[in-house]
Amino acid sequence: MTGKPRAIAPGGNPRKGPRMPELSDSATTLAELKQRVLAFARERDWEQFHAPKNLSMALAAEAAELMEHFLWANPEESRAVALDPEKRARIAEELADVVIYALEFANSTGLDIAANIEAKMEANARKYPIEKARGRSAKYTEL
Repeated sequence: MTGKPRAIAPGGNPRKGPRMPELSDSATTLAELKQRVLAFARERDWEQFHAPKNLSMALAAEAAELMEHFLWANPEESRAVALDPEKRARIAEELADVVIYALEFANSTGLDIAANIEAKMEANARKYPIEKARGRSAKYTEL
């Protein structure tokens, strides 16, 4: 995509704004990413700094840097920001930092992030059954 995104991308919904890009599959697995992140830290002797406290704080700081790109934007504007080529590159860097620190945290604590995600998705499916949650943003206690 080049230039400034249109107000409504082809196939977009006028109420929701531009359509976000389709999901893409990656050939790199989560386990491979965890290993690469771990190797990167070990090569630099950084594991000594990777206590859960430090990594959780770094993760929160990077998440805040990601949020900063959307500060003061309404939902439609935030979708346009995410599609803007120049801003998108910076947003991608911040997202990568968030994921890297999450993987570092999993490595540091010995958590199986893939298993944790699967378990959380199963719990969310029970808390948010499709017939009650579809099209609603209410918390599960309000469904």
